Amino acid sequence: MTKQELRKYISQEKKKYGTTELDEMSATLFRLLEDHPLFQKANTVLLYYALPKEVNTHAFIEKWYHHKHILLPVVVGDDLELHEYTGPTCMKEGAFHIMEPSGDVFNQLDTIELSIIPGVAFDAKGHRLGRGKGYYDRLLPHLQSYNIGVCYHFQVVQEVPTDEYDRPMNEVWTDNGKL
Repeated sequence: MTKQELRKYISQEKKKYGTTELDEMSATLFRLLEDHPLFQKANTVLLYYALPKEVNTHAFIEKWYHHKHILLPVVVGDDLELHEYTGPTCMKEGAFHIMEPSGDVFNQLDTIELSIIPGVAFDAKGHRLGRGKGYYDRLLPHLQSYNIGVCYHFQVVQEVPTDEYDRPMNEVWTDNGKL
């Protein structure tokens, strides 16, 4: 499948699940992931604030932001800036109707120990298919973190088409655990 065909296929698969079911799968995924030794050890974690039908990070962020530095991306032009999440009152609607933290830009990218990255689809080799805008493709080369891709079990495919600029994840996790 081409990238565009794969995005369409996953979109159709997501329609088979209701919001409650997806939220339950998200909660299961993050219950498993929070036991990961690298998550336990990390002080600074890059996450994302989920859009509808994405692996839902909202409760996980709320649970952990008092214990770790949680960073979230903010869309600025063609790039992502990172800002620290300091609580629900710091959020405002940004580009593409994504909720983003206000506040200062976080520039100490070398201190990010773990990045949890969303994707439309992943394969067992850690290859990731994004939404097609290339935001994470441009951000990931600047990070030295351990990168974990997260998705629902039905978003794992045999092979994700890749380009030379695509960076595979170190691990991929679903609601069924680590691939």
